[in-house]
Amino acid sequence: MKELPTPTFAFSPVGMPRRSLHQSAHALIPASLVQVPAPAVGKVSVSWARHQDEVREAQRLRYQVFALEMGATLPKIVPGHDIDLFDDYCEHLLVRDSASGQVIGTYRVLTPTQARRAGSTYSDIEFDLVRLRGLRQRMVELGRSCVHADHRHGGVILALWAALAEFMGRNQLDTMIGCASIPMQHNGVSGGHAAASIWRQLRQTHLAAIEYRVTPRLALPVEQLDDSLVVEPPALIKGYLRLGARVLGAPAWDPDFNSADLPMMMRVADLPPRYLKHFSANMATV
Repeated sequence: MKELPTPTFAFSPVGMPRRSLHQSAHALIPASLVQVPAPAVGKVSVSWARHQDEVREAQRLRYQVFALEMGATLPKIVPGHDIDLFDDYCEHLLVRDSASGQVIGTYRVLTPTQARRAGSTYSDIEFDLVRLRGLRQRMVELGRSCVHADHRHGGVILALWAALAEFMGRNQLDTMIGCASIPMQHNGVSGGHAAASIWRQLRQTHLAAIEYRVTPRLALPVEQLDDSLVVEPPALIKGYLRLGARVLGAPAWDPDFNSADLPMMMRVADLPPRYLKHFSANMATV
């Protein structure tokens, strides 16, 4: 069993909150910030990967979702696994089904120190992030978020967010960025028209201040697409927006993942007041 390098920060001793996780699939609020009844405790467990075998479990789930389900074209480094050059630098968050032990949800987190070691973030590959240079000291990148098709309910999402909230607070980090994907076929609409329409809607309501705007390196050709459709964003994007996230600019086109990627940023200071009080209290305890 090959051990991972020493992580930038201590691994989170994450246990599930003493609350249920049977929330709506769209309720993507950190579990530490909401009150949930008790009956469903114990159905999922959360941990940070501590060795290569556990990272491989996350990579197999990612392959299943991204390649087999979504049709992404992935490098064939290890058959049946989604692996890229950033994985060795990231902390990998795992949600397991408590009965089977199977990994059913995952996120990866790239910390500021590890981003410097890697030479960039994944988002830097898709966007020119020069305007975010003043934020990088306390900025983490979230990526490769996915949940097994049989477990796409609020419990898994809330479990992931509970651990992320604790991680941010404990390490005094205040900014999260990432590429939020919109499949080329979304809500029955193919060809990128849904992504263009979602971008048109969000730039009117959730566009970041100009000092944080970024530009795509390979832009989705929105001017050639029908952006007049009424279509809802994917659930994960809607959850980010509820927490005060902002869209940093126009979407990039990722042909390998067959998706349009929106650059998004969420800052602790932008959390709605009803969540900010709880999150700030969490940060004060570290």
